[in-house]
Amino acid sequence: MKRLFYIATMGCQMNENDSDILSQHLINYGFDRSPDQDHADLIIINTCTVREKAQQKAFSLLGRMLALKEERPDIILGIMGCIAQQEGPAMLKKYPALDLVLGTREVNNFPNFLDRILKKSERIAATDLSTSQLAPVVHSEYYKGRLKSFISIMDGCNNFCTYCIVPFVRGREQSRPAKDILSIANQLALHGVKEITLLGQNVNSYSAPDDDRIHFPQLLKMLSKVDGIKRIRFTTSHPKDLSDELIDCFKILHNLCPHIHLPFQSGSDRILKLMNRRYSIEDYIDRINELKKINPDFAVTSDVIVGFPGESEDDFKMTLELMDKIEFDNLFSFKYSDRVGTAAAKMNEKISEDIKLNRLTILQEKQKGITLKKNKLLEGKEIEVLAEGFSKRGGQLTGRSPCNKVVNFSGDHAMIGSLVNVIVKKALINSFQGALI
Repeated sequence: MKRLFYIATMGCQMNENDSDILSQHLINYGFDRSPDQDHADLIIINTCTVREKAQQKAFSLLGRMLALKEERPDIILGIMGCIAQQEGPAMLKKYPALDLVLGTREVNNFPNFLDRILKKSERIAATDLSTSQLAPVVHSEYYKGRLKSFISIMDGCNNFCTYCIVPFVRGREQSRPAKDILSIANQLALHGVKEITLLGQNVNSYSAPDDDRIHFPQLLKMLSKVDGIKRIRFTTSHPKDLSDELIDCFKILHNLCPHIHLPFQSGSDRILKLMNRRYSIEDYIDRINELKKINPDFAVTSDVIVGFPGESEDDFKMTLELMDKIEFDNLFSFKYSDRVGTAAAKMNEKISEDIKLNRLTILQEKQKGITLKKNKLLEGKEIEVLAEGFSKRGGQLTGRSPCNKVVNFSGDHAMIGSLVNVIVKKALINSFQGALI
């Protein structure tokens, strides 16, 4: 019988992509997927430390997996991702049952580490940020049957926003050669992938190490020509790097989806300066206006933090005012939490948890109203949907619009994988009910 593996993935899409890469290595090594941790011979927890809640969740799961290993000592137990990178070898001392601590740029060295664990019973901590994580797909059959896939085009960040741990756990920016990205996109298309999402901590600062120094708009133009790729998305972007050339790509590239995730974090210029974001609210609004000129229905989602050190009621009101001006399609909103090693963790004027929670509640309720209002404007309109599979509602298909809205509609199984035209019959806050044309 083949040995089984189970990977629990937390956090961002970069972590999801890292788990995909690790899964391919394990399949190449001779493992099969396990439906759950109870039947697995190898368990990896892929962790996030960007926010306190995510870190608590990861350590809680680690505790449960350590208890499982007490019952089954033969299990190989590992932890990877941002917590592994941050804590490093100290985790092996703290948790004697842990076999592997795998840093964010060590994923492609995993087969060697697994060899040493299986053959020599070694316990390994590998957290070298100077190694290259950016390698091509290693088992393309893994993607067979998928309609959508991620491609990591770069890793790390050079921005050093004062609240953010990413530069410390993902390292400095490192871009993948354009030829490798194109090779992966072509492989994915051959296996039926219709939509790709390009990943990076700051994709629009991409600068390929190829001889001709290809930048992000050029990369998008190259990928738009890949036969079989019907849709291209990317995340995450930094407002200061959203160039006119990149904005023009939304005008000229037929398969670049009219949606951008562009974190603004605060509506106050004073707080943005404390955050080291290096743009003003005026700059941000200008960039959004340029996108809306291309397409009035262009979808904008964003990240926002409430309760940053020193945030006053007036600063918070400016955030609410920006929400009214932009009318975001959706917001991912968070309470500020100190991250060890960041500049903001050392700042004074910390905001109380009660005030942070109150501000978060006000902001989230306001955004719900904006989202529903924007969604209602699409009722009666025709939208194109990539049919991805069956929805949780029995007998219906589900998919997403170019603006990344979930659409449920009645249709035939044979439509899965196709672009179909749907009329929006009813708009809800998180999805639409539609009817095929």
